[in-house]
Amino acid sequence: MPVEAEDGFQKELVELFVQEAHEWLQQIHVALDELQQAPESDRHRLLAQTIKVGITNLGGSAATVHLADVERASFSALPLIEVLQDPSARISANDFVALCKQLGHIHGALTRATGVAFEAVPPQTTEQNLSPTVPTKELVTLLQGLQMKVSSSQSVSRNLIQTIVAQAEALIQRGMEHYHVSSIQEFLDRSAEGDQVFLTLVQQQERHLAGVLRSLISGATSAAVSSGDLLMAVERVAQVWSAAQQVNASQAVTFFMGLHSFLAIMLQQRVVISSRSIEAVLLRLAQCVKAVEAWVESGRVERLAIQGVVFP
Repeated sequence: MPVEAEDGFQKELVELFVQEAHEWLQQIHVALDELQQAPESDRHRLLAQTIKVGITNLGGSAATVHLADVERASFSALPLIEVLQDPSARISANDFVALCKQLGHIHGALTRATGVAFEAVPPQTTEQNLSPTVPTKELVTLLQGLQMKVSSSQSVSRNLIQTIVAQAEALIQRGMEHYHVSSIQEFLDRSAEGDQVFLTLVQQQERHLAGVLRSLISGATSAAVSSGDLLMAVERVAQVWSAAQQVNASQAVTFFMGLHSFLAIMLQQRVVISSRSIEAVLLRLAQCVKAVEAWVESGRVERLAIQGVVFP
C-alpha cells in the first residue's frame, strides 16, 4: 500500500477512534457520578462494570490505532476500578479521587495523541453534577425521623427509607457531605416500576395457577391434570418466585418457593393429594396475592412520604 494510502487509512481509523472515545468517556463519567451516590448493590455492580468495560474498550482500541500513551493511561486505570467493584467493601473518597485523576490523564493523553480536545468532564455530565443537593447528614436525620412515623402507621414495612439512609451513611463514611437528590428520585422511580411489574405478573399468573389447582380438586389426584399443564404451572411459579427475589418481596418469595416444590413433586411423582389440601393451597395463593397488593401499596405510601420531605 502506498505511503499516502497508509496515512489516509490511519487518519480514518483515528477519526473513528475519537468518536468512540467520546462515547465511552461519556458513559464512564455518567456511571462514575452515579456510583459516587452509593447506589444499591446490584446497581453498583452494573455501574462499576460499565466503567471497567469502557476503559478496557478505550485502551484496546487505542492499541489498535497505535496510540501507545492513551493505551497505557487507560490500562493504568484498571487497578483503580477494581477497588470499586465490590459494593460491600469500604470505598473511600480518595479511591474516587484517584480514579478521577487517572481519567484526567486519559483525557490529556487523548488530546495530545489525536489533536482533538477532550474535556475533563463531558457536557452531558455537567448538568447532572449541578443538580440540587442536600447535606448528607441532614438527609439522614430527616429520613430517620420519617422512618419512625411511617413504621408506626403501616402494618407492612418496605424499608425504602432505610435503603436511602444506608446509602447516605455510606457517603458520609467516604467524606461526601452532599447527596444529589436526583439519585433519590431515580431510586424511587425504579422501585415504583419494579413494584408494578411484579404485581402485574403475580395477578396474571394467579389466574393460570388457580385454574390448574381447581383441576386437581376435580380429580383429587395429579392424574386429573396433564403433565404439560403441571410443567407449565411449575415454570410459571418459578418465574414469579424469581421476580419476587428481584424486588425483595420476602413473603412472596417464601410462598412461591413452597408452591414450586409442591407442584414439582406432583409432576415428578404423580402423588395423590387430598382436595382439602389443594383447597388450602388455593386459599394461600389468594392470600399471597392480597399480601403482594398490600406490599405494593405500602411501597407507594412510603415513596410519597419520602418525596414529601425531600422534594417539599
